[in-house]
Amino acid sequence: MQGVMRGYIRGVDAVNYRIGRVAMYGIFVLMGILLWSSISKTFFLPTLWTLELAQFVMVGYYILGGPYSLQLGSNVRMDLLYGDWSVKRKAWFDAITVLFLIFYLCVLIYGAVSSTAYSLGYWKDAPFSFLAGVVIGTEEIGTLERSSSSWRPYMWPIKVVMIVGFVLMLLQCISEFFKDILRLKGADI
Repeated sequence: MQGVMRGYIRGVDAVNYRIGRVAMYGIFVLMGILLWSSISKTFFLPTLWTLELAQFVMVGYYILGGPYSLQLGSNVRMDLLYGDWSVKRKAWFDAITVLFLIFYLCVLIYGAVSSTAYSLGYWKDAPFSFLAGVVIGTEEIGTLERSSSSWRPYMWPIKVVMIVGFVLMLLQCISEFFKDILRLKGADI
């Protein structure tokens, strides 16, 4: 069982490490968009797309970088008591609290899938089967949702990024749970 856990940890950590390292450069994309927004407002006609595109890039940066942040342990935690605890006590506490995070992420994934299905023109009550059907080609896409701004971009691409980010975060949480279990058993990670 420990071998399976270690394999899962290695695989998920490797994927999230690589995606996180790429996502962290999204801040430079965001800075470029905001710089262009400032330049265009000052010297030219203001552009319609900069604010909304900056929001989309920020969502991708934040959501795809979250699992990497969790993997590095750079997430915010209350160290007032936690910092003085032993490794096993920290592992117990982390193992219990990560279960709450896993539940929360499952709720977020359900909401993201429902919202993505809606953005692809689906208004019924089976968003998971609809999206699976879209992927394999048995379902047809309806009227695509667009933003209400004057730029009017399609909403489904950023919603797909949200699903991917939430799933990666869920996988990383399971990896962290396995790490805590291994620490409780006294194994090296």
